[in-house]
Amino acid sequence: MKILVRATNWVGDAVMSIPALAAIRGRWPKAEIAILGRAWVADLYRGQGYADRLLVFDHMGRHRGVWGRTRLVSELRREGFDVALLLQNAFEAAWIASRARIPVRIGYNRDGRGFLLTRAVRVPRRGDIPTHESYYYLELLRRAGWIEHLGNVDQIELRVDLASRERAETTLLHAGARSGARRMALAPGAAYGSAKCWPLERYAALADRVIADFDADVILFGTAAEAEVARRITAVMRHRCVTLVGGTSIGDLPALLASCHLFIGNDSGAMHVAAAVGLPVIGIFGPTDPAGTAPVTPCFTLVRHLVSCSPCFLRRCPVDHRCMTRIEVDAVYAAAHSWLSVREQGSARSV
Repeated sequence: MKILVRATNWVGDAVMSIPALAAIRGRWPKAEIAILGRAWVADLYRGQGYADRLLVFDHMGRHRGVWGRTRLVSELRREGFDVALLLQNAFEAAWIASRARIPVRIGYNRDGRGFLLTRAVRVPRRGDIPTHESYYYLELLRRAGWIEHLGNVDQIELRVDLASRERAETTLLHAGARSGARRMALAPGAAYGSAKCWPLERYAALADRVIADFDADVILFGTAAEAEVARRITAVMRHRCVTLVGGTSIGDLPALLASCHLFIGNDSGAMHVAAAVGLPVIGIFGPTDPAGTAPVTPCFTLVRHLVSCSPCFLRRCPVDHRCMTRIEVDAVYAAAHSWLSVREQGSARSV
């Protein structure tokens, strides 16, 4: 049997769907499984064992526009898939699977796409399943009859092999990181929108305090679109920090983060990747709900200032951004101090 899994588009969602991907592989161990996703998602799954092949949906290149989508449909039709499981919710995902003549098409019945699915699964109502988004993908499998129980999602993991770790270490050293120093990964951006972002000057103040108090290397992570964010942070810092913003791919991110000792950032894809590779994570939440999208790891500290309008899930705050501006540097530094002190004590004991 040949199974096509249409992956989600966002990195955080891609990580939270890993338990579902593992369940698919467990249910069909001998099937040929291909994951179709945009480049930044497909690279995240490379070498993880959930799929035999990764197919890139090049939505800005060869698959762009009407003719590009038609090309993708033709490519998938030639593959002769037996089943398409759509983790992505969009109408387009069902349309492509239908046009590709995949005989069994399974997905949630939403976004007006039910008529394109051969097994249109009812969307869970509030209270049907646990709140965290990872269960949303597992419930699709349960309602499709592929698994019997949801189980408990206690931790989500991404494997990082030795070769990737060695390449990451070389990259970090070339960028100015020191061998053997404590490393704090900082991800001040968020692809979803500015409402998720803690003020940049506070990230700068936090980084300066960590460098001064722990002699740590602070490493900025982000996409090329966040280069201005990194520039504004480094411009007001007293100490030097290492920046990898815009200089790495999503395929490099797991190993680079695994080479650090602590992650601090907004509710973002990078936060989920950091948790999945085993880093202690400090997540700064404002307009989103940690009950639904916190990283699944025992090594997580939530920093949040509850206000009446949160969670609003807006991309941009229409008022004064109080959910973020009321989070002081001291609160995040206290969380960082706890994790870095544990690291420091562990290093001392190992000497």
